Amino acid sequence: MSVELYLDEKLVVTGLKATTKEEVLETLSHKLFEEGSVKEAYIKAIVDREKEYPTGLPSTPPAIAIPHANYDLVNKTSLAIATLETPVLFNNMEDKKNHIPVQIVIMMAIGEPHGQVEMLQKIVSIIQDEAFRQKMLETTDPLKLIEMIKKFVL
Repeated sequence: MSVELYLDEKLVVTGLKATTKEEVLETLSHKLFEEGSVKEAYIKAIVDREKEYPTGLPSTPPAIAIPHANYDLVNKTSLAIATLETPVLFNNMEDKKNHIPVQIVIMMAIGEPHGQVEMLQKIVSIIQDEAFRQKMLETTDPLKLIEMIKKFVL
C-alpha cells in the first residue's frame, strides 16, 4: 500500500463480549475515532454500509467479517481488530439473506480510493488459513495479535 498502515494495540479488542454486529461495529469504529483514524461520521457510515453491503465472509469457523466505509471519512489508514468471545451473526457478503457466525472482525479504515481492494487481497490470505484464524482467537495479548497480522498486511 502506498500509505502507511496504522496498527496499534488501542485498536485491538480480544475476547469482546457482544451480542449483535452493531455492538461490534460501534465498538471498533469508536476506537478508530478516538485514535483520530476516522471522522466521527465514520461511526454511523460503517453501520449503514453493513446493512446495504454485508461483510461476513463465508468460511470454516472461526469466520471473519471485514467492515469498512468510504475512504473520505478516513484520516489515517488503520485496522481495528476484534476477536469475539462468542460468535455474532453478520450477513453473508455473497447472499445477504444468510447469516454467518463471525468471531473475528477486521475493520478497515483505508484512506485512499483503491486501497480497500489491495487490503482485501491481503486479508484473503488470513481468511484462507483456518489454523491462523484459530490462533488469532486464542491470542489474548493485543500486541501479539498485531504482530501476527503484520505478516499478512504489511
